Amino acid sequence: MTQVFAWQVCARLGVPLEVVPLSKEYWSRVVVRSISQIKRGYTPNPDVLCNSEVKFGAFYDFLEKHSDSFDRIASGHYAGLVRDANQQLVKLAVTTDAIKDQTYFLARLEQQQLAKAMFPLGRLDKSIVRELARIAGLPTQFRKDSQGICFLGKVKFNEFVKEHLGEWPGPLLEEETGQHLGLHKGYWFHTIGQRTGLGLAGGPWYVVRKDIDWNVVFISQNYSALEENRGSFRCTSVNWISGPPEPDKQLYCKVRHGPHSYACELVVDERGHGTVTIHGRDQGLAVGQYAVFYQDMICLGCAVIDWV
Repeated sequence: MTQVFAWQVCARLGVPLEVVPLSKEYWSRVVVRSISQIKRGYTPNPDVLCNSEVKFGAFYDFLEKHSDSFDRIASGHYAGLVRDANQQLVKLAVTTDAIKDQTYFLARLEQQQLAKAMFPLGRLDKSIVRELARIAGLPTQFRKDSQGICFLGKVKFNEFVKEHLGEWPGPLLEEETGQHLGLHKGYWFHTIGQRTGLGLAGGPWYVVRKDIDWNVVFISQNYSALEENRGSFRCTSVNWISGPPEPDKQLYCKVRHGPHSYACELVVDERGHGTVTIHGRDQGLAVGQYAVFYQDMICLGCAVIDWV
């Protein structure tokens, strides 16, 4: 559907369109890695991988091999860029619309990837973008906002997981008592903090822990009172886009896409592993997700949550 819109828009504007075939790279760099992480009990974010590995990775590689030169790559992401006077350092800036802002999904990019990027929509409200599309007579003026995991399209997440990992029935146990409450179809269908799709009465029930060796999913009705409602976590694969945080300024962290962030402290050891302490407690911290760091309206980079 995205390609259809691209053809229609380019035809309307009289702009030539060339489609770059990157399905193999997409499969190997995003889909296969996501499946592997899900099987390990993690909760990956394929959209973050897609941006760093394909849209600003494999696509760049293709252009460098098949194009004489290119100065900039324009993307429709809601994000901003701040370049220094010498154009040597590029910072990833948040937009004024905290709900639409997409810097969370771009936090794995590196400096050389941002150097040739452009985000022309970053300073525009979504309603203005739709109005401009209406004035230009573009078919995208009626298109719904994109949601869900990038490579799934209309396929439901559980259907995708079932196709690639199958089913492995196991027990649903109450965290506090160990009581057997039912069966699940495989731990990989569930993520920490989940409260739908468990098929149990008397809820709400929350997924609070998974034992992937024994295929046990632990659930509770009192998630907010349990230890799993945590205020700190460990992370690895720390990536700074334009440099580490300034020590004399408050650091903020997002543990999922959206407007909410926590004031936090981050300590990184000599191996590049970090410990994050947030000012608050979060019910949905999941291994494999990204913690994204901000300071003064700048997205500094990210790390992968590896223990909670």
